[in-house]
Amino acid sequence: MPNIKSAIRKVKRAKKQSIVNKFRKNRYKKALKKIEKLIEKKDSKEAKKYFSVFQSELMKVAKTGVIKKKNLSRKISKISKKIKNINN
Repeated sequence: MPNIKSAIRKVKRAKKQSIVNKFRKNRYKKALKKIEKLIEKKDSKEAKKYFSVFQSELMKVAKTGVIKKKNLSRKISKISKKIKNINN
């Protein structure tokens, strides 16, 4: 445990932030799993409807820096291709 006041505050802040980051990462994972389920079911209407929500959810996570923006844009790109190929 740190002795200096600023270090003590830093530890508290890090704990709080790690909890927030876990929450954000869970939201990201849940959104990813939901869209993957819709793609597996080959439910193109529902997948297209949920895709905009999915994108905004991922960009919220990327904005905070929990997961990098380029990583998420690659994921979004791959999933949009999968949604397009559902009907084929």
